[in-house]
Amino acid sequence: MKRILVTGGAGFVGSHLCERLLKEGHEVICMDNYFTGRKSKILHLMDNPFFEIIRHDITMPYFVEVDEIYNLACPASPVHYQHNPIKTIKTSVLGAINMLGLAKRVGAKILQASTSEVYGDPELHPQPEHYWGHVNPIGIRSCYDEGKRCAESLFVNYHESNGVDVKIIRIFNTYGPKMEPDDGRVVSNFIMQALQGEDITIFGDGKQTRSFQYVSDLVEGMIQMMATEKDFIGPVNIGNPVEFTMIELAENVIELTKSKSKIIHLPLPQDDPTQRQPDISLAFEKLNGWQPKVPLKKGLVDTIAYFDQLIKN
Repeated sequence: MKRILVTGGAGFVGSHLCERLLKEGHEVICMDNYFTGRKSKILHLMDNPFFEIIRHDITMPYFVEVDEIYNLACPASPVHYQHNPIKTIKTSVLGAINMLGLAKRVGAKILQASTSEVYGDPELHPQPEHYWGHVNPIGIRSCYDEGKRCAESLFVNYHESNGVDVKIIRIFNTYGPKMEPDDGRVVSNFIMQALQGEDITIFGDGKQTRSFQYVSDLVEGMIQMMATEKDFIGPVNIGNPVEFTMIELAENVIELTKSKSKIIHLPLPQDDPTQRQPDISLAFEKLNGWQPKVPLKKGLVDTIAYFDQLIKN
């Protein structure tokens, strides 16, 4: 049994990770300030004597004895991270400093949940880890993009200067149950619009692509990355290399929900990437042959069922 801290543990991905770690027999401390996290996502875990909830803001120091830290705390959708961009940068940068300081003090291994947004609107396709990215440092998305890029730098420097055992993953578009219905992400947007019979809004011509991975595949990749040898720190892309256009995604959602929604087009937001696809060859090599297992339609069925139940309740 390991003592594991999950920051952002009441969020979409964090709640799935907490559940998986408990099933594996570990003691889990879930930290969240509930800006985007919800206690409802982890209520079913509270009867487990090895699960503990801490209401805390990661921008402030925190002291606890743990063996591993998964640093997931940060708003991850444009709607949320643009709501308070200064707070978003503080969460990424000060949060990384505080958690790295904790890992250094107690000798814990620490994983940083970075993002494919570090690649910006990429000029190289698909994106391998050695690609430096094409990011606008003063655009509306920069609070998130540059905050995560700075956090990666901090992780590398704590490893090289202080010997902290760090791991860095770059998460590509992820979906599944426990997403917030109003988080502004394309999967949740399309599903909610379809279930409620509203027009499905596509920004731009709909030919821009994304690669969607189901949340259980991401959690497996995170756990595999945490288990790698100390001298391997990443970063490693964790995502699904199968590309879909926005129109293809919308058509899949309409078909699976049996909705009569129509597709309409709106102007493309500033700095919105036109292509996003991970090169996962490094993950396959280093993470015991990791690759996504859940196809888009199967994952959409489960996610649609979750949102349908949410609407009915």
